[in-house]
Amino acid sequence: MKLTPEKLFGPVPLGGPVPSQLKLSPSGDYGSFLCAAEDDRERLQLWLVETASGKVRRLAGGAEVAGTGQETTEERAERERRRQFARGITAYAWHPLRDELLLPVDGVAYVMAVGDEEARSLTPPDARQSGIRFSSQGNWISYAREGDLYCLHIASGKEERLTHDGGGTVANGLADFIAQEEMHRFDGHWWSPDETVIAFTRVDEAPIPETCRHEADADGVRVVAQRYPFAGGPNAEVRLGLVEVASGETRWLDWALADDDYLARVQFAPDGTLYVQAQSRDQKRLALRRFKDGDWHDVLTETSETWVNLHDNLTFLEDDRFLWTSEREGYSQLYLYNKRRQGSEMMSIRSGIRVRRILGAAGDLVIYTSSGTVMPEVVRQNVVCAWVRPLSGGTFSKNTKVLSTGGWSDGAVNAKVRKALLLRSGLHSPPSLHVFELGSGRFETASVSLPPHPNPPLDIGRDTTIDLLRGVQGGCYYRLTKPSPFNPSRRYPVIVLVYGGPGVQRVRDEFTPLTLQLFAQAGFGVFELDNRGSGNRERSFETAIHGRLGHVEVADQLAGVEFLRTLDWVDPSRIGIFGHSYGGYMVLMCLAASHAFRAGVSVAPVTDWTLYDTHYTERYLGTPAANPQGYAASSPLARVGDIDAPLLLMHGVADDNVLFTHSLRLINALQDAGKTFELMAYPASKHALQERNVAVHRYRLILDFFRRKLQ
Repeated sequence: MKLTPEKLFGPVPLGGPVPSQLKLSPSGDYGSFLCAAEDDRERLQLWLVETASGKVRRLAGGAEVAGTGQETTEERAERERRRQFARGITAYAWHPLRDELLLPVDGVAYVMAVGDEEARSLTPPDARQSGIRFSSQGNWISYAREGDLYCLHIASGKEERLTHDGGGTVANGLADFIAQEEMHRFDGHWWSPDETVIAFTRVDEAPIPETCRHEADADGVRVVAQRYPFAGGPNAEVRLGLVEVASGETRWLDWALADDDYLARVQFAPDGTLYVQAQSRDQKRLALRRFKDGDWHDVLTETSETWVNLHDNLTFLEDDRFLWTSEREGYSQLYLYNKRRQGSEMMSIRSGIRVRRILGAAGDLVIYTSSGTVMPEVVRQNVVCAWVRPLSGGTFSKNTKVLSTGGWSDGAVNAKVRKALLLRSGLHSPPSLHVFELGSGRFETASVSLPPHPNPPLDIGRDTTIDLLRGVQGGCYYRLTKPSPFNPSRRYPVIVLVYGGPGVQRVRDEFTPLTLQLFAQAGFGVFELDNRGSGNRERSFETAIHGRLGHVEVADQLAGVEFLRTLDWVDPSRIGIFGHSYGGYMVLMCLAASHAFRAGVSVAPVTDWTLYDTHYTERYLGTPAANPQGYAASSPLARVGDIDAPLLLMHGVADDNVLFTHSLRLINALQDAGKTFELMAYPASKHALQERNVAVHRYRLILDFFRRKLQ
């Protein structure tokens, strides 16, 4: 099939069924996942898997629940933070104890049992809620509405209002912008195990000065007020309270170690003890703190000379132990802690394994995702079962089982019933779904028949390879896609597709993205390289960017260009570069640093780091007052005079993450330097530019630009 932007972003999904949000029911009899409808790539449907047989059936497709047709402002903001742009069933949760599902749709909460034909609404359709969730035992649901926190008793239908000061700059029970966008904490309230208390955040954005941005659509242009926490400036005030469900009385907790700490994580242990993770503003300290019997106790503290990465791997076992991951030894490893003793016990696992995410644990069994530290395991992700059974001498059982080898695997686990639902793919293998029975001695797997689809997975990726680029510090992994069709006697233009930002790994042994094939079929090779600063590597590799951005990353990308020049089929005079967000920033920095590129496309770039948010920017650069030289050296604005290659700049005017102001400052600097460039602004679009018409338009424009400049 010949790919075009119209086909790639059209209503019919071309890549075959791709499951997402995998989960398992409390009984383990069912797995579940979301998948795009066969006739609409932007409408998600909910599917069930019978774990005994591997058979699938659709439970809900969006038409079964009739919401308001509109989502709340908070829901829309959270979906933007999650980069979730579909409609229909976009989120769901299993009841904690029964095979019943909670479906939040357009601000209305629906419940649906496995055997039901229809979902029933719990909340009134004329009122829209955000942050909807089950309580710990499933007797209640809770949510936020118009800035206040509510709970509803499912059996009686009685609603209780728990806070009364929401509205304006105050929001109760919802995560703030920084928590969602940068800390990836999307929860703003948490139920105690016995359902008597809810821990919740009260966020007041009043300390952040109000700024304005513009949004436009068919109805005209409007000014939107926004309290954006610029680097070095104030953050929102985040308080943590414990509210009694029965009385509505709230107790405020002094959770922080310093006034400007971030509330990174909140979690109840099975025994009802409350744990928080308090991160210092400079992010060089992360403290795990326990609140019990009215007092705070510091359990452990992670420190770093650069920054401490956040994670969601705090996992409580049934006894007085819990699991934790730490990079204190140079890369993420698994630790076992005993709450009754001081210090830690490090779980002994195979050397050379980087633990990424704990999927589940129960008894002596823990299941986690991991990657290796050498080629080719760095670009792969396995799912591993390990037993944390104590042995004599303070060691642990080394009994482990790798459930998936090669490629990229992830999924969901119900450790109590010892079942797993895993999704696998490889560079040349489309996604496949598998059920595992986890036992101490045997592992049985059943392949799952994915939903029927009119378009099977495209036969792509045959001319895509992954390898290690040596000659740079630590080595950088790259993915290279040849033009399609390919003639070895010809020389072709190549597009360097760059992201390059911290915490992200783009080069992975997973099914080739269709966007690569779009460029390949248009006659371009595509080169991607994970430079220093990228994620899923050793700490020294990731932290090489500390104090200055756009330096070592650019050096590594230019080393990649030098490698491309050695290939017989690459035309060294026709190399372009394209990136979005941090990638858009990297395009500008690369064009200013080298004349190796014939043309560049920069989408939604950061151009002045003083205009980006506190948590992200200060993690790498500190504050503007403390590191003015680093901020100046990390900006492309003073270097636009060195950009000679043709440039296409794209940005969403309504972008509330990388504000359109970044591009306005770049435009001004380019004009002052006498530089010509091309510009496309999308008035109603935010950062992702994912609307169907916008995606089609911008990729048509990008292809046209590179054809004109490279071919």
